[in-house]
Amino acid sequence: MPDLTSTEIAGRIEDLYGAPLTDLEAHAQDQPPGMLAALLGSLTDLQLAERNIAFQMDRLRELTGPERVIGSFEAGHLLDCARRITASVAARDAHSKATAAVLQSLHRTPAPQDQAPARTSVPSASPAVPAPAVPSAPAR
Repeated sequence: MPDLTSTEIAGRIEDLYGAPLTDLEAHAQDQPPGMLAALLGSLTDLQLAERNIAFQMDRLRELTGPERVIGSFEAGHLLDCARRITASVAARDAHSKATAAVLQSLHRTPAPQDQAPARTSVPSASPAVPAPAVPSAPAR
């Protein structure tokens, strides 16, 4: 499964829930923690990692510009910048893979027939495969 960018993940969340991200974020704030809040939190972490990668790459380019002389002081900054890029790439990849796997396991469920069509709540996502039944009595 290839790593997805935050833009692709955001699009998949919108497709899954059938609403724009701004509406989903507002809806998630009014609800107890659940799948939507978890997906949005993971998306936020993914976006932060991508922004930090871009920032650190710009900083690295600035530090290694052709007019710059790299001395021992600058070398420390270069190493720190490279370390931060590595950490952010690892965080981005982990969030991307985990969120994509969760999204792949979910699908939209049709609205119940007895529900009024004028209702504007955000539809819920459900697992693609039902969980196995747990026995109610202990096994002997």
